[in-house]
Amino acid sequence: MRIKSRPYKKEYEQQKSRGEHPDRMERQRARRKLDKEGVNRKGKDVAHVKALSKGGSNKDGIKLESPHDNRSFKRTSTGAMKSK
Repeated sequence: MRIKSRPYKKEYEQQKSRGEHPDRMERQRARRKLDKEGVNRKGKDVAHVKALSKGGSNKDGIKLESPHDNRSFKRTSTGAMKSK
């Protein structure tokens, strides 16, 4: 059985069409900033103080968090993320 390679170019275009590209670049800049400073982020996520989906940016601040804390949020009854 032959394993197909992932269509990276197609996935990238889909991300751009969905409007995810700017947030992706913001997350990438935050990770690179910490790497440049020599911070050991092994096993941790780079979290934004104000979520990107809520209009946050790297200017609002970043921090290291456990993956569990960074990827789980309090939700409303409709499933939307609660405001801080």
